[in-house]
Amino acid sequence: MKFKFSLLAIFAFISLTIQAQEISDTSFGKGLINFTAKDSSFSIKFAPRFQVRSVSSWDYTGDQFGSPEHNFIVRRARLKFDGFAYSKKLVYKIELGLSNRDISGANQFNRNTPRYILDAVLKWNFTGNWELWAGQTKLPGNVERVVSSGNLQLIDRSLLNSRFNIDRDLGIQLRHKTNLGGDFLMREKFSVSQGEGRNVTEGNEGGLQYTARLEFLPFGTFKSKGDYSQSDLKREEKPKLMVGVTYNFNEDAVRERGFAGDYMLKSDGSLYQTDQTTVFADAMFKYKGFSFMGEYAKRTADDEIATDVDGTPTGDIVLTGNALNLQAGYLFKNNYEIAGRYTSTDYESVTNRDPERQYTLGFNKFIVGHKLKIQSDLSYTTVDGNEDNITFRLGFDFHF
Repeated sequence: MKFKFSLLAIFAFISLTIQAQEISDTSFGKGLINFTAKDSSFSIKFAPRFQVRSVSSWDYTGDQFGSPEHNFIVRRARLKFDGFAYSKKLVYKIELGLSNRDISGANQFNRNTPRYILDAVLKWNFTGNWELWAGQTKLPGNVERVVSSGNLQLIDRSLLNSRFNIDRDLGIQLRHKTNLGGDFLMREKFSVSQGEGRNVTEGNEGGLQYTARLEFLPFGTFKSKGDYSQSDLKREEKPKLMVGVTYNFNEDAVRERGFAGDYMLKSDGSLYQTDQTTVFADAMFKYKGFSFMGEYAKRTADDEIATDVDGTPTGDIVLTGNALNLQAGYLFKNNYEIAGRYTSTDYESVTNRDPERQYTLGFNKFIVGHKLKIQSDLSYTTVDGNEDNITFRLGFDFHF
């Protein structure tokens, strides 16, 4: 009920502000509301979006694929607010999730409440090429995760991302960019965060999480931040490449995947803790409608098997292992695109999980870029070399 009142208050504020301020011209895909105060003391853009899809899945049982299971879902439904406050060097972003998948994950460490808040972050360009971020937002992890879910080339992210990403957390980030000569650009990103993921209210239960990322752009920047948007919608006239590496250390992590997964509880109510390390190497390339993204991820832990107060296993196991993801596509001049993806995941033997291989073929139609598009993809998955599943997905994105 409190959340409903909060939403009503937000819309009432927007309505009153529209009447009192100068509204900038805007168009579809640039935000539902986009205005700046008369005295230029702040600005706000409001951009709701949602994704709807159907999923048909065939599991392999015995010696054949069984009858299909069908599902229709609102995968994401979000409200995004961003702009500047006081100075154009101080910008903010707030993003709220409304779909079941967005808000699931209630537990005793977030007071058993829905997790509405995705992003709540301030970004301060305090001098030159330096920025300080503070609040809850995505960590500088693998490129696929940092790409917005609204700017994906296939209907959803890969198995690599779902098993090994480091996602959002609450803390601070320091970011800088350096020109290495000519068009060659290097970006440095450092983060110190709580280590238990978003919307945690009963923390910090373990240690802190430390993340460092370096990015190299030898041919200069992409058009419209295309290094963090999949598909070459801008049809880069010259080759553009970003290569990045990330190191993440989660000290005394208390969840099976650091930021996510079950909390590793002992019988006396205390939490099992172990250091977890995740490493990423990735690349993004675009040229004249062709796009390629490659990623490698590896997670290790000091002690993967959680033990109880008496030294016996609790049943919780840290998800350690590595994964490779390769993805490419070509956008035709009529805004149709064909794309493919190969993903492999291999786990440490202690996890008792078999290796996975997934092959995906996608077909897209962009009507207004990523803001209004229709997507479909077909995936074939094997587990330990054996046929496991075929999944067909069809959906659309709608972003003001």
